Amino acid sequence: MNTYLITGGAGFIGANFVKYMRRTYPSARLIVLDALTYAGNLETLREDIDNERCIFVKGDIGDRVLADELFGRYAIDCVVNFAAESHVDRSIENPQLFLITNILGTQNLLDAARRHWVTGKDETGYPLWRSDVRFHQVSTDEVYGSLGADGFFLETTPLDPHSPYSASKTSADLFVKAYADTFRMPVSITRCSNNYGPYHFPEKLIPLIINNILENKKLPVYGDGSNVRDWLYVEDHCKAIDVVIHRGRTGEVYNVGGHNERKNIDIVRLVIKTIREKMTAHPEYRRLLRNYETDASGQPRIDLINDDLIMFVKDRLGHDQRYAIDPEKITRELGWTPETGFDDGIVKTVQWYLDNRPWVENITKGDYINYYERMYAGREIKS
Repeated sequence: MNTYLITGGAGFIGANFVKYMRRTYPSARLIVLDALTYAGNLETLREDIDNERCIFVKGDIGDRVLADELFGRYAIDCVVNFAAESHVDRSIENPQLFLITNILGTQNLLDAARRHWVTGKDETGYPLWRSDVRFHQVSTDEVYGSLGADGFFLETTPLDPHSPYSASKTSADLFVKAYADTFRMPVSITRCSNNYGPYHFPEKLIPLIINNILENKKLPVYGDGSNVRDWLYVEDHCKAIDVVIHRGRTGEVYNVGGHNERKNIDIVRLVIKTIREKMTAHPEYRRLLRNYETDASGQPRIDLINDDLIMFVKDRLGHDQRYAIDPEKITRELGWTPETGFDDGIVKTVQWYLDNRPWVENITKGDYINYYERMYAGREIKS
């Protein structure tokens, strides 16, 4: 493989994957396709796009003409499909948008790949494919639904999505599997747990909490905060996708988990503690604090960075209680294991957001402000 089409490459995980591939495969050519909706930020890739090894194309994965043009012009060997509407709250607001992008867009990419990768038919009528091609679908553990207090999601766990978002991702996965079964298309799927790390859009839990602490805003936590998620550092996820697209068996699903189960409320408290410790050890970061009372020396009072900032809000509709992934298959077959423990990963993530405030401030303008106010206005649970 030498030419990769990376869809959704200006989003959080996609952009981290682009950067990882640039470092890991210096001779590879990356075609980055992104519609640059609210979650895509071209500034993230400013240092990567050179129009030679890394070429950016603004466009929709549902655009048939554009998809055909890209496959024809660049002789693509591998598709890594990150492109998706991905926020559960937004899917509750506008379910149809998730069907259009996540299902129809994925199917359009599958068809484009089939038109350009099939070289003929065998004696039984099945398509013959170019050697060394792969369509890889990046999916989510949410397709499995919700777990009780015990157990883990396996690749054989029945699919049981509970939100419009997870239903659309489940449907996309099934289309990918259907193309493998019907046309013998070389495909693979990874289903990951919650990612965190640099370049994460601040409507998601961890960057939202970091940003709100710096702005002295309330920290919205759904319900009582007892919902459990497994957390995966984004670079570990990129490494998992790498081994799957290059060494994973075609037609297979691989679960990618971080072995980092935490309650949402514990995540919030850990971020509060980490930022307060950073501000104590490195007073120069206090300049990033906004809207805080000052002490006698005129510095923001870091003692106000505490659990009093937490605001419990009305729970999300259909909110799954617990996700937990068993990544034993990818470890056994491909040797991948998560390398970043959660406590270390949180420190690295907080540090990145402290050091990259211009990126955050740029992305939190305009539509994000309207969306944030719409999501949380009037939802606080009074004690």
